[in-house]
Amino acid sequence: MSRLRRIRAEAVAAWHSFLRRRTAVFFTFFFPVLLVVIFGALVRTQPTGGGLFAEPAAYYIPGYLATVVLFTPLSRVGSEIARHRDDNRFEKLATTPLGRGEWLLAHTLVNVAIIGLASLLILGLVVVLTGAAVPITPRLALLGPFIVGAVVLFCGFGAILGRLSSTQDGVIAASNTIAFPLLFLSDTFVTLELLPGWFAPLVDLSPLTYFARGVRALTYGPAIEAPYGRELAVVAVLAVGFFVAGAYAIPRTD
Repeated sequence: MSRLRRIRAEAVAAWHSFLRRRTAVFFTFFFPVLLVVIFGALVRTQPTGGGLFAEPAAYYIPGYLATVVLFTPLSRVGSEIARHRDDNRFEKLATTPLGRGEWLLAHTLVNVAIIGLASLLILGLVVVLTGAAVPITPRLALLGPFIVGAVVLFCGFGAILGRLSSTQDGVIAASNTIAFPLLFLSDTFVTLELLPGWFAPLVDLSPLTYFARGVRALTYGPAIEAPYGRELAVVAVLAVGFFVAGAYAIPRTD
């Protein structure tokens, strides 16, 4: 079996495995929708009120997208590794030609497809429910590379968590412990002006910050002329680094 067919076979199996888990489908597609409905349609932004959600609705598009780009890969890939380890599946995979990098690539491709669909749903809901004005420009097409790069990055991160955590529950706990602070402290929902001055430089240490700033430069009118090349380059470099580290962290299957 060729490498392409091995990756395709594993990806198809991972896709069907995802669809069979209703809880995973719910949290991937409907949890972000609930956030949009609650914060975007019910709470609503107050552009002149100050405080949290004081910016126009389009400003928070990176935050809504970050919920799936961040949480889904961390928990799904980490849980899959823990599940495979608990069920001795890696020992079975060791008898096949499937390599560690191929296994992670297959599951990353599935996550890219799932999160791509969820991102389209979220973006559409934000526009419809909040009235956010997203500038339609050629640079909007770069939203795809940002999402793909971030998914690859956090799939690799999830693989590392799966290796370090001893159980599936441990993976979920670790991913939530990491994801929740990153979600709100990476220039997504909370602006830098609301943070203490000493903490602002630490925001630049979060990989999600570069995703958020890059997406905002593509989707938020007042920031539409902002540069995004540096952010895209950082996301791409981190994606490659975390993917390689994640593939190395997977128990040997070759």
